[in-house]
Amino acid sequence: MDMRRLAAAAAHKSSAAATTTAAIFFLPIRRPLTVSPHPIHKPKTPNKPSPQPNLEAAPPDSSAALDQTLRYRKILASVLSGSNFNSNQCKELISQFSPHQFDSIFWEIHNNIEPSTALKLFYFAGDYCSFSFTLRSYCILFHLLVSKNLDSAARLLLIRLIDRKLPMSLRDNAVNLHEEIALALADTFSGTEKFSNGNRGFDMLVHVYATEFKSLGLDAAMDVFRLLAGRGLVPSFKTCNFFMSTLVKADEPEKSYEVFLIVSRESLPDVYLYSTAINALCKGGKVDEAAMLFTVMGNSGVAPNVVTYNNLMNGLCKKGSFEEAFRLKERMLDNGVKPTLVTYSLLINGLMKLDKYDEADCVLKEMLKKGFIPNVVVYNTLIDGYCRMGNVVAALKLKDGMLLKGVALNSVTYNTLINGLCKDDRIDLAEKFLNEMVKGSFSINLGSMNSVIHGLCKNSRFDSALRFIVLMLGKNVRPNNGLLTTLISGLCRSNKHLQALKLHNMLHGKGFAVNIVTSNALVFGLCEVGKMQEARLLLEGMLERGVRLDIFTYNALINGCCKEGKIEVGFKLKEEMSDKGISPDIVTYNLLINGLCEKGKMDEALFLWNECQSNGLVLDIRSYGVMIGGFCNAEKVEEAKNIFNILLGKNISPNSVVYNILIRAYFNKGNEVEALKLFDDMKNRGVKPTLATYSSLIHGLSNAGRLNESKVLFDEMRKEGLMPDVVCYTALIGGYCKIGQMDEARYLLQEMSLFNVKANNITYTVIIHGYCKMGNTKEAYQILEEMINKGISPDSVTYNVLTHGFCKEGEVGDAFNLLDQMSDNGVQLDEVAHTSLVHWMPQHSKT
Repeated sequence: MDMRRLAAAAAHKSSAAATTTAAIFFLPIRRPLTVSPHPIHKPKTPNKPSPQPNLEAAPPDSSAALDQTLRYRKILASVLSGSNFNSNQCKELISQFSPHQFDSIFWEIHNNIEPSTALKLFYFAGDYCSFSFTLRSYCILFHLLVSKNLDSAARLLLIRLIDRKLPMSLRDNAVNLHEEIALALADTFSGTEKFSNGNRGFDMLVHVYATEFKSLGLDAAMDVFRLLAGRGLVPSFKTCNFFMSTLVKADEPEKSYEVFLIVSRESLPDVYLYSTAINALCKGGKVDEAAMLFTVMGNSGVAPNVVTYNNLMNGLCKKGSFEEAFRLKERMLDNGVKPTLVTYSLLINGLMKLDKYDEADCVLKEMLKKGFIPNVVVYNTLIDGYCRMGNVVAALKLKDGMLLKGVALNSVTYNTLINGLCKDDRIDLAEKFLNEMVKGSFSINLGSMNSVIHGLCKNSRFDSALRFIVLMLGKNVRPNNGLLTTLISGLCRSNKHLQALKLHNMLHGKGFAVNIVTSNALVFGLCEVGKMQEARLLLEGMLERGVRLDIFTYNALINGCCKEGKIEVGFKLKEEMSDKGISPDIVTYNLLINGLCEKGKMDEALFLWNECQSNGLVLDIRSYGVMIGGFCNAEKVEEAKNIFNILLGKNISPNSVVYNILIRAYFNKGNEVEALKLFDDMKNRGVKPTLATYSSLIHGLSNAGRLNESKVLFDEMRKEGLMPDVVCYTALIGGYCKIGQMDEARYLLQEMSLFNVKANNITYTVIIHGYCKMGNTKEAYQILEEMINKGISPDSVTYNVLTHGFCKEGEVGDAFNLLDQMSDNGVQLDEVAHTSLVHWMPQHSKT
């Protein structure tokens, strides 16, 4: 307390004694009013005013009031100067002061205060008495704690103060808390010699705002730094460098450089500040300015260290100025600064990003020559570059080199290699690496997992893909919709509908929503193979979850009904979808038309075909193909040809499927000339013949005895890159058997083995039939034995052909033996075999 004021008050006894008494507790704080974008949010309900000192209730005698005030001051000074803390005494004492009265006394006695005792008082008064100390009081306490090296306590006090966890009395026109705290700390620090032992408190203030309160944004920390610097209270170089680095990491390079400029105005920066400033300029894209600062640094007598060189070198590499970067490396060596692993890493990384692989390889060799062992970061950079250029072989060699030098692969290495291998369609190795990652508990990039799963699906390895999907779900990671749809569709195509259903249910069990596209893929897969009951149960679940069925769902269901032959149900579904506002599309009509065609109801199919057009839908190639196929199956080839001509008139390009249907139909009708005309027309229109095309032609010509033309087509398809399959071979073999050229037939059978084309029971049955027609049952029976030895089971047709052959040649005993063999192999005696025996037995008896 100011004793001169106290003496003046005692000398002038007047009616204004109370006012004078109150005035002695206030020490004015002079500072400018500041504004910041971080406003203080005032509490909606004001703090409950602390009890006023008993001075208010004291007798009018100001001398008595002053005596009482001095007594409380003395008690407070005594309490805070000692090491013992009495909570009851403090509770009674604190109730005698207002926040500002306490503040005034606390300031006057701060030189004799024990900081740890004062801290206990502050916490106790705030927590149990709801006493709101002034901001200045807290700042005085903070400086006291720092002066006694109680840094942990000081830091915690500051954090609680910033975080508004302490009751605090602020001036009415206070706007921004961070600026108020900075100014109060600056004022209290400058107002006494007690705290003039360094700037550690301000180091702590900047550090706390830059680390503990990033949520406020680094703007608050920057405001605090500017205010302190404006008062000449620049934090230490160490703190400034830390703050600059923090700003660079937060992508605030301009603010980082501003800190450097502020420090530079006060004193010559050290090598660390220069290095960070150069890094900030490079990160901000101001590489030329960074190079100029590097020169200024040298002229100022501050020698660059390896970090300085590396920072500038990194900027030059990112700019693409590699000649300058390499000159800087030479200058570095000339100045006796040895390059580090980081130096070489920066050069390699920069070169690889610009696809300068040869130059990067040269740097790597120099690095190895200098005795540096590349770390995992360098190897990953090189591997990534080679994978991006598509040179996976080089990337794998680097991986092997890593292991030989004892550098362990990390998650980045594996993920990079996996993505590169997937792009190169080397899924087996990608899967192997992914399995290694799983076993080694590496962090797996979601993109890597997706790439491998997609590659496995692409290669029809759906079981492996499903295993990784299940692994993702086990980690509560949801695969993307496209991947799920691809996998479920693939499982269904592979006839693994049960696994597809389990996956669908597992997704729901994990709480992951399945979109309509993925669900439709499963519905379609089930309907495609006639699993309508499972499809219905799936639909019920979809409807219960509020999923709205769309056109694709209904088309899948209609497809299933048509495949089951329940065309009426399909039409009911068409009506239902229309009632729900879903208009049937061309796919809907094609499915129903195809269903009618398969039942031979061509009039109804034609009616629906016309209805489709009258509803404004444009017929596609599938629409025409279905009708053409329907008429051909109904042996109405001319009507089919009329539809074909309509197709051509609409300028729709026919595909190989349409041509194949018509070619086959004309051959079945015995009109080889028209079939061959269609084949020529097909090639003239640029429609490439398929394996099915050649099979139909070879079969038709062979049946017509035109073997030379069949053989020409057989050779032609090979030249076109189409390898004949078992159907083509069997058709040609059948033609030779029909005209009795069994040697040619046997030669083709041997050729099949050479080309790894496996003969089936039809192939062997055709040859057996050929020998039987010639009366050579011995050869026919040898073919049967060859067939069985190769693991091909004869069916009733095979046995019937040979039985008839035996009977025709009067070898009824052999026929009966064959029937016993037939029975032993589990093939039932049918009407054809029975008829042959009945027919030939009487003739055999006569002879």
